[in-house]
Amino acid sequence: MFKPLITHFLQHLSHQNNWSRAYLIAYAGKVIQFDFVIIKTNLLILEDGSLALGGETAAPEATIHITPSLALRIMAKDEAANRQIKIDGDIHLATELSKILQLMRWDIEEDLSHVVGDIAASKVGDISRKTFYEAKKQSVNLAEMLTEYWQEERLILAKKRHVEQFIVDVDALRSDVARFEKRLEKLAKSLESKTQ
Repeated sequence: MFKPLITHFLQHLSHQNNWSRAYLIAYAGKVIQFDFVIIKTNLLILEDGSLALGGETAAPEATIHITPSLALRIMAKDEAANRQIKIDGDIHLATELSKILQLMRWDIEEDLSHVVGDIAASKVGDISRKTFYEAKKQSVNLAEMLTEYWQEERLILAKKRHVEQFIVDVDALRSDVARFEKRLEKLAKSLESKTQ
């Protein structure tokens, strides 16, 4: 039921962002799977460079794994979140498609203007942008508050400085053990030579 609607929306989005087709046409016929843990969906690049939903049985050339919390961080434009995305398969294809999808924009005002007129569409666009900005700001505040709570009160998450110190301590222990092993080998050789 939803698949035709989503495919129609993807086609419409590709039409509005016509520049993207020139980049995607080189990957025609390729399938990329987005794995959001709770749902997986295949995206198919069509011959004309537009996008459509692919069948569930299609074997993807690349799989992009994004957890729901990571998706929220990506929508909030957190640069560090992009580095935490896990990709299996054709990394070049997945990276190129991700860049293009991030640059695509839905011109909702243009679509609304056909239904309610230009002035009303402009007002709705202004209100929706303000609402989205506030929702994004509140989401970021909530994420920061939960992170602080989990680091300070519940001790579920480790602070960055504690993780870095742990890594330094492990490295120091590793080098100490290596030096100790060399001393033991030297001592064993010394004892062997004295007993002979």
